[in-house]
Amino acid sequence: MPNNTPKGDRMVIALVGRRNVGKSSLMNALIGQNIAIVADCPGTTTDPVAKHYELLPLGPVTFYDTAGLDDPGKLGALRVKASHQVLYRTDIALLVVGEEGVGEPELAILDKLWKMEIPVLVVFNKTDLVPPSEESLTYCRSLRLSYLEVCALNGRGMAALKRSLVEAAPREFREEPVLVGDLVSEGDTVLCVVPVDLGAPKGRLILPQVQVLRDVLDNDALGMVVKERELTEALDQLKKDPALVVTDSQVVLKVVADVPEHIPLTTFSTLFARLKGDLRIFLQGAKAIDGLKDGDKVLMCEACSHHSVADDIGRVKIPRWLTLYTGKRLEFTMYSGHDFPEDFEEFALAVHCGGCMINRREMLHRMRECHLRGVPITNYGVAISKVQGVLDRISSVFKIH
Repeated sequence: MPNNTPKGDRMVIALVGRRNVGKSSLMNALIGQNIAIVADCPGTTTDPVAKHYELLPLGPVTFYDTAGLDDPGKLGALRVKASHQVLYRTDIALLVVGEEGVGEPELAILDKLWKMEIPVLVVFNKTDLVPPSEESLTYCRSLRLSYLEVCALNGRGMAALKRSLVEAAPREFREEPVLVGDLVSEGDTVLCVVPVDLGAPKGRLILPQVQVLRDVLDNDALGMVVKERELTEALDQLKKDPALVVTDSQVVLKVVADVPEHIPLTTFSTLFARLKGDLRIFLQGAKAIDGLKDGDKVLMCEACSHHSVADDIGRVKIPRWLTLYTGKRLEFTMYSGHDFPEDFEEFALAVHCGGCMINRREMLHRMRECHLRGVPITNYGVAISKVQGVLDRISSVFKIH
């Protein structure tokens, strides 16, 4: 059911525009339910209204009806701020235009959407009353803006609008990410190095390790698991070199020393950086570690909540390694859960966990929020490899230039 789909698994579509252009009526028409309050007076919508919907063939999405971005006064400013917060997690914006046509308010909204790199569809509503002016249409054509003419009152244009939303969906909502399938072939051996420490769950492997092993099996390759102390013995016993060695990041320095240079090597966390997010961006974010200064704040991000152990990777080990590597007095803030803090422009860097408990869409949302706020972001394993001086070796298997 669409209502049971995690929010990170949904494309977010925000309806924006000035007051009284019919955003609420349009959302009701799109989903076929009277969810948003509709009235003739401007400013009916105060807080953003969310509604889950199954937009086939794309899948589950969330529509947000927002307050008019021209809302005046102190209370209006708070409403506008709430609408802007929605934009930080928006994948596609519908700029709803009323009888007034494209004017200064629309130009201001478009400018903000362009700066935030949010795809936008211009929707001329209320066309039963006034058709869009030639000036407005010419403006859209000159800027190569996709636009549609609809009428929320009688439902005209809703099917075409839904088709346009599916076509405009960002690439990450249409592609299937890979874990190790493109790095190995049938019959290859993948050697997984799994230390057993305080953070390891008793009697089982952690989820990233299990998922890598399952993907190895799904690709008809051979999976072998050893602790770091048995790595050299395992390599000696193999009749041919493994096609790939995957190690836990916490022992990456030892594993790099033990695995010959010609054997491809990476970490579980780096594989998940690619699976759940954009590895290229995480690698770029790691470069920001070299620029950290005394007093800089670092946001440590975990997608799930768990009991903290004495030598916790996110709360203890990585902060210690970053401090030793940079030689700077850094401030660390841990944030666990499904949302980023609303205001984190104060941070010089964000370091995110592997994201095994969230899906790729939610991770990409978080990366995008960092990008929009100018905060570099990297991943636990990428950051560890960086401060250990082995990032080039770990990332070379992916051939990212």
